[in-house]
Amino acid sequence: MTAVTLHRDGTPVDKRFAWSWSRLKNYEICPLRYYETDVKKTYVDKSENLDWGDRVHKTAAAHLRDGEPLPDDVIQTLAPWVAKIKKQSGERIVEKKFALTEDLQPTTYFGPSVWYRGVVDVGVIYEDVARAYDWKTGKITKDSVQLALMAQCMFSHYPQIKKIRTEFIWLQDDATTQEDFTRESLSQIWPALRNRVSILQNSSNSNSWPMKPNKLCGQYCRVETCFHHGKKY
Repeated sequence: MTAVTLHRDGTPVDKRFAWSWSRLKNYEICPLRYYETDVKKTYVDKSENLDWGDRVHKTAAAHLRDGEPLPDDVIQTLAPWVAKIKKQSGERIVEKKFALTEDLQPTTYFGPSVWYRGVVDVGVIYEDVARAYDWKTGKITKDSVQLALMAQCMFSHYPQIKKIRTEFIWLQDDATTQEDFTRESLSQIWPALRNRVSILQNSSNSNSWPMKPNKLCGQYCRVETCFHHGKKY
C-alpha cells in the first residue's frame, strides 16, 4: 500500500512543493499561522494597511501598463515615482509573474516543474542592463533577499541581462532602498536561502505545522484555535 498524507479535513496534501518569498516569511513567523492562512486558507488576513497596499499596486499597474489615470487618493503618493519610471528607455514590464525551477531555470507559473514563484511590480530592460522595482507601503525594513529574488527572476528569464539595479520604493517615507546585482554576486545568496527553504519543504512533506508564539499573536493573528491566540509576546 502507498502512504497518503492528509490535511486535517481528510483531503490529500499536494506533494508538489513550491514557494514564494512571502510564504517563506510567513512560515518563519509561525508555521501554524502559515498553514491555516496560506495553505488551507481557513483564515484570511485583512487590514486597512493590506487593502491600501493592494490598491496602490493595482492603480500603479493600471497606469503604467494601460495608461489609466491615477485616482485622486493615490496621485500624490505615486505620481513622482511613476514619472521617474516612465522617463526610462527600454522594455517595460508591469506586475510580471515569474516562475523558476529548483535549478533556477525559467518555467511556467503553474507548470509541473515550478519551484519558486515571484512577481516584479515594475521592470525596465535596456539592452544588457535592467531595473526592477517593488512598491512598499509600510515602514522601511532591510530585506536584501527579496531584492535578490527579483534580480534572479529577471536574470533567469532574460539571458541578455548582465546587471540589475533593484529598488524598494517606500511610498510612506518617499524613499528607496537600492541594491545592484550581477549574475556572479547573486549566486552568493543561494546556499543560506536554500537551507531556509528546505525547512519549509520538510515541514510541508511531513505535514507538521508547530505553533510559534510571536508579536502577531496578541492582535494580528486570526488563527483562533491556536493556544497563543490573543496573547502578547
